[in-house]
Amino acid sequence: MVRAMRPDKISRATGEDASGTEEVVSFGFESMPQPEKVWRVRQVFESVSDRYDLMNDLMSGGIHRLWKQAMVDWLAPRPGLRLLDVAGGTGDIAFRVIERLGRERAGDIVVCDLTPEMLQVGRDRAVDRGILPGGPGSPRWICGNAEALPLADRSVEAYTIAFGLRNVTRIDAALGEARRVLRPGGRFLCLEFSRVAVPLISELYDLYSFKVLPALGARVTGDRDAYRYLVESIRRFPPQDELVGRIAAAGFDRVRYRNLSGGIAALHSAWRL
Repeated sequence: MVRAMRPDKISRATGEDASGTEEVVSFGFESMPQPEKVWRVRQVFESVSDRYDLMNDLMSGGIHRLWKQAMVDWLAPRPGLRLLDVAGGTGDIAFRVIERLGRERAGDIVVCDLTPEMLQVGRDRAVDRGILPGGPGSPRWICGNAEALPLADRSVEAYTIAFGLRNVTRIDAALGEARRVLRPGGRFLCLEFSRVAVPLISELYDLYSFKVLPALGARVTGDRDAYRYLVESIRRFPPQDELVGRIAAAGFDRVRYRNLSGGIAALHSAWRL
C-alpha cells in the first residue's frame, strides 16, 4: 500500500473496498466498476493516440502549448534532473525539459503512461526530433498505472503530470504514489483543466465544451464519444482549492496553485519535505 492510503481504503490491486464489494467510480458522467474505468480510459487514449496534439488543440484552442511551457517554467529544471512525467506518453513535457536543458545535460527523464499506443507516439516523435534510443537526452518510456507506479521509493527529484490526473480512477492513490517516488525535497507539479473563475468565460466555455467540441471531435477525428468523456471528466475533476486539500492530505507541503486563462486550466505545485 502507498503511504497515502489507509488499510480501510480501496485495494489498488482488486478494485474492491474493505467489505469485498467492487468499487463503483465515475467515468465522465457515468458510473461503472473500477476495473472497467481503467479499461475504458485506455480505450479512449488508444483511439486518440495518433491525434493527441490535435485533441489538445481542439480542447484548448491551441493554448495548451503555452500552458505546458508555463509548467516547465515553474519547474525550472536543472541539469541532471531525475524527472518522472506521468501520463505523458507523447513526450510533450519531456521534450520541453530536454530542449530547455540541452540533450547532454537533461539527466534521467522517465515517461510513464497507461497506454502503450501513446508511448509509441512519444518514441516516434523522439526519433523525428533526432533523439535516438539510448542516445543523449533520450527519455525512458515505461507503461504503468499512476496508482501503482513501477518505480522505487524516493527515486526521482521531480514528478509532473499534465492533463492526466483527472483520468486516474483514484486521485488520492495517485497522489500518494507521487509522494512515494519523490525524494525528500522533491517537487510535484500538476497541470489540469480546472474550474473557470470568470463567470462570462465559464458560460462561453460550457457552451463550447458541451455543444461544439463533441461535434468538432466527431468531424475531425471520427470519435465523438471520446471527446464527450474528456469534457465530462473535466467537470467531475476537483476544483482548485479542493485539489489543494487533497494534495496536502497526501503528505505534501507548500501546496499552491496558479490559474491559467481565467481558470480554464490550473497549475498545482507542492513539495515533499
